[in-house]
Amino acid sequence: MRYTKTIVCLANSRKPPSGRCIAGREVLGAEFGNWIRPVSDRTTEEIALEERRYQDGRDPKVLDIISIEMKLPKPHQHQQENHLIDADWYWTKNNRMSWMDLQPAVEDSGAKLWMNGHSSSHGQDDRVPEIAVGGFSRSLYLIRPDDLRLVVAMEGSGNYGPPRRRVRARFSLCGHSYCFVVTDPIVEEFLLAKDDGEMALSEALLCVSLSEVFNGFAYKLAAAVITPNREGA
Repeated sequence: MRYTKTIVCLANSRKPPSGRCIAGREVLGAEFGNWIRPVSDRTTEEIALEERRYQDGRDPKVLDIISIEMKLPKPHQHQQENHLIDADWYWTKNNRMSWMDLQPAVEDSGAKLWMNGHSSSHGQDDRVPEIAVGGFSRSLYLIRPDDLRLVVAMEGSGNYGPPRRRVRARFSLCGHSYCFVVTDPIVEEFLLAKDDGEMALSEALLCVSLSEVFNGFAYKLAAAVITPNREGA
């Protein structure tokens, strides 16, 4: 039976092979409910442009308040927030959420983001072994990081393919240091147009996501970098 979920969009991030991962907290009047991740019926579950855009052709933006028609819950491993969309219906933009109204949605992840101790070549505590993901019942958090820096640098060579410039988020949380790939296309476009280097952000929130398993690991991603100026985007 079809049902409607209304969320504040907290991520519209890149998702292979050619779509997006949309995620947000359910809006229940003046309160926030559960995390919701709309997914498609494709094996890779990414949301295509035709499936997510509004009737006027616009793409959803972070902080949009959106109503989405769903077919059924579709949890998988640690991604318990997934719901299968009804692709026959347009998504509806109801409003925008202000930076101030978003603050109660910030969460305490506890001592760690999922688990620490496993890092990729260029990251820090940015992945979880496949054998461990079954111990987690959620894959999304909205956090307030400390000492956040966005870093642009060349990565990859040898067994990792040709070098590519990549944006990462370096930050600390509860005394732990992290370095995650940024998959927020708005932030990527802005920073990749600049020279390699770092940019410090004194006031920002991160939507962090634990990906599906790839080559034995689920990766921790900075799916959205949310600053006060995104309120008017």
